Amino acid sequence: MFRPKIPTMPQPTGLVAPPTAVAPAAVAEPTAVTPAVPTPVPPAPSRSAVQLTPGTALALVGGGAAVVLVVGAVLVSMLLAVAITATSVAVCAVVMRSLLSRR
Repeated sequence: MFRPKIPTMPQPTGLVAPPTAVAPAAVAEPTAVTPAVPTPVPPAPSRSAVQLTPGTALALVGGGAAVVLVVGAVLVSMLLAVAITATSVAVCAVVMRSLLSRR
C-alpha cells in the first residue's frame, strides 16, 4: 500500500538498427556577394484619429464622474477621521488639565 510504484522503461518495438556514421560534407569556398539594391520600404499607414461616438463619450464622462466621487468620498472620510481624532485629543487634554488643576 505504501510502496511507490516505479514505472518501467518501455522496451523498443520492431527492429533496431545500429547508428550509422555520417560522412562530413565538402567545405565550399566563400564567393563574392554583389550587394543587391535595397527595396524601398512602404510607409506605415497613418493611424486614424479616435472617433468618439455619443455612447463612448457618455461612458467616459460617467466613468470620470464615478472616479471623482470615489476619490472625494475617500478624502472626506480621511478628513473626518482626523477631525474626530483631534476632537478626542482636545477633550482628553481639557479633562487632564481640569483634573491636574484641582490639586
